[in-house]
Amino acid sequence: PVFAGMNGSAIENLSCVIYNIFLMNCTWQAGRDAPADTQYFLYWQKSREDNQMECELYMKDENCRNMGCIFQNVSIGTEKAYFLVNGSSKDSLIQFYDEYIDLYKIEILTAPLNVTAHCTRDPAGCIITWHPPLTSHVENTKCFQYEISIQNK
Repeated sequence: PVFAGMNGSAIENLSCVIYNIFLMNCTWQAGRDAPADTQYFLYWQKSREDNQMECELYMKDENCRNMGCIFQNVSIGTEKAYFLVNGSSKDSLIQFYDEYIDLYKIEILTAPLNVTAHCTRDPAGCIITWHPPLTSHVENTKCFQYEISIQNK
């Protein structure tokens, strides 16, 4: 059956973020009823045409259980990416967890580049300029919105 495995053994709270343009970090918590020897394995697939990839670098907890993963060279596509975490244990079958995620929604953008401010005493005040942040998927820089917070006048 599709949901074979002990109830409460699947991972919980999968959270993934993309940062520094091409790095993805995913973390999760062990299932609340998972046996102590449960080991989890994360796979993801960028699109239906791409191959499924297993985690390249697992992060482990104090019991050496895989509780997170770092992927390098991630690129953001137009389709939702598919994530699957399965598990194994000597004691019982472990339920899998899967989810589709829009990668562009989990990207943490870098700060704008080359920020400069030129201020004068005349009514024009200050002119502040910058370049858009680096990103792997936004081609139209007019899509960005910025907020300026002036701390000292």
